[in-house]
Amino acid sequence: MRFRAPATIFLRRAQIILMLATLLPTVLMTSVGIILLALGSGSVAIVAGVLVLAFCTSSVTGYILGSIFVSRGSSLARVQNDFLSTVSHELRTPLTSIRMFMETLRDERLTDPDEKRQCFDLLQQEAERLEGLVERLLKLSQIEAGAHAFESKPVVIDDVVSDALSIFDVATLHESASVNVNLEAGLQVTGDRAALSEALANLLVNAHKYTDEDDRIIALCTRATGKDRIEIRVSDNGPGIPKHEQRHIFDKFERGSAAVSSPSRGSGLGLAIVRGVVRAHRGSIEVKSSPGRGAEMVITMKRLRD
Repeated sequence: MRFRAPATIFLRRAQIILMLATLLPTVLMTSVGIILLALGSGSVAIVAGVLVLAFCTSSVTGYILGSIFVSRGSSLARVQNDFLSTVSHELRTPLTSIRMFMETLRDERLTDPDEKRQCFDLLQQEAERLEGLVERLLKLSQIEAGAHAFESKPVVIDDVVSDALSIFDVATLHESASVNVNLEAGLQVTGDRAALSEALANLLVNAHKYTDEDDRIIALCTRATGKDRIEIRVSDNGPGIPKHEQRHIFDKFERGSAAVSSPSRGSGLGLAIVRGVVRAHRGSIEVKSSPGRGAEMVITMKRLRD
């Protein structure tokens, strides 16, 4: 069987070939140009030397640009490989559980009706988990490719907050959860109300997941930060996010150390989708946190004037 080298190896080879095919002749031509300028006595020799050096300068510039493009291609290939590896792992976990439960039911290892019912419940739970993961992956891919159709209408932030709180209440139906809300009324943006509400609800659910159940405080506030900008802040008093994790917290499949040690399951796609939605609305999102002092997610968007 013939195995193909990964894309990163091909790109690395291309970079080496580009260097050999460009730099070595350029060094030789530069030497010729310098010799012509130094030893040439006629105008023809001087012009030839200048032209040779100009050609060498263009070659070096072309090599630098080509090397940059090849390096970016190599980085992209590495990111894609990491992405595929992580997706495979995330999909394999529920699939393994589903196969195990199906084999248990097929071989009739369970005779107690309650145990069978519990097995069916777990099977349904894993299937829903797998379905949710696929849906989030598709949604994130569409958002990043610019293929997701967002509405562009005037949206009152009060309505976005109200919808987000409703989604949050459903997500935390069987748990004690409350949010301290402080709104500056009447703020408006241009965008998709449903998408913004889901993104905000995701931040609220995250704050709820990773905060101590006995000492849980979640705060949400909106305010104008000038004539043309608004802020939406979601903060908690959880364990916080270390500085070195903050730069990657919005990347796909990235989960902080607090999230990994938490019993709550997660795929690491929620914050990536939030960032995608915010960017699609020409806004920005950042995290402000320090270990032991909670975390605050800050969304900044362009304000729609009345």
